Amino acid sequence: MAGAAAKARPHRRELRSMSNELAALRIGFIGAGRVAQTLAPAFDRANLNVAAFYNRGSDAAQRLGSRVPSARPMPHAQHVVDDCDVLFLTVSDDAILPVCRDLRWEPRHRVVHCSGATELTALGHAKSSGAVTGGFHPMQMFANPDVALEGLRGCTVGIEADPDFRRDLERLATSIGCEPLALPAGVRALYHASAYYVGPFLIALLKEGVELWKSFGASEADALRAMMPLLRGTVAAVLDGGLANGMGGCVARGDIGTILKHLEALDERFPSSGALYRELALRNVPLGIERGTLSAGRAAEIENLLLRTRTK
Repeated sequence: MAGAAAKARPHRRELRSMSNELAALRIGFIGAGRVAQTLAPAFDRANLNVAAFYNRGSDAAQRLGSRVPSARPMPHAQHVVDDCDVLFLTVSDDAILPVCRDLRWEPRHRVVHCSGATELTALGHAKSSGAVTGGFHPMQMFANPDVALEGLRGCTVGIEADPDFRRDLERLATSIGCEPLALPAGVRALYHASAYYVGPFLIALLKEGVELWKSFGASEADALRAMMPLLRGTVAAVLDGGLANGMGGCVARGDIGTILKHLEALDERFPSSGALYRELALRNVPLGIERGTLSAGRAAEIENLLLRTRTK
């Protein structure tokens, strides 16, 4: 036991050292929108030093100031750069390059953007000045900073940087309870697009379902109240058994009669929804085969039905 404890001590000292190093960094935010209003309080809760921030508009600046009272609002972005060690450029994607280009950087700086799709070349001006650059993208919806803050724990953060700085960013991610994911260069757009299928596009699919409910007199609240348990059950089934084993429904069962009824009802009243149904159902077919509940012959029949009726 004594030997095991002795072996553990260096690891604990290393963790304390890493914590002390993080705590010593002065973190600044340029842009005080919803991402900053989520990450800054998260870092503050982790006892990191969120020292300063700047925002062009006063409303967002006041909101961030109220969420992290110890952080100083600055009258100009350059003042944040001069005051801090790690700078998060939490501005819109299109603004990252011009904002970075308009500031003066030093080799001591570590400059980070939080865009999922923007390559690190947008921080090229800082890098050419000797600063270290990186990407730090939480896979989270930021519509409401309070909801996003409580949902950060366990979410993945896509991180891209040179190895030494990547380790620092990984430590920042784990300090707020997130799971770091190292991204290779050149994949950011694909990585970010993938998130849309379970973020904004999922909301679009929920909207499709809600509109169908509204057509027979139900409200949005009625529809969502009915759909949320189904959505949670679907996610639970996927987590338990994987994508194919988590899928049910008429395509996976090979129930052509039900599929035909769906198509006839949708095409009669909501043709665009019928077209979307066909595209999604076609993507269900391989999962049904993989699940083992859909034979190759029945799969071909379903595909033929979906494609044959597509233009109607």
